[in-house]
Amino acid sequence: MNIIDRYKKPTPKFFRILRNIGIALATAGGVIVTAPVMLPTIVVTIATYMTVAGTVATAVAQAVVSDEVNQGIE
Repeated sequence: MNIIDRYKKPTPKFFRILRNIGIALATAGGVIVTAPVMLPTIVVTIATYMTVAGTVATAVAQAVVSDEVNQGIE
């Protein structure tokens, strides 16, 4: 299965929640980094890490697919 097929398949509920949290982190970090006001260096550094962590969490959570074999067990 290639990456395009993985992104098209359904994502389990836990990873959809994780993906949405990642999107929120990346968005919040991006807003802080691009703020038109001067912020302390530590705030900008934390916001940069939030952006990276949110982007990675979103990409990984989206690539997880449901296991079709075990669907009947739940």
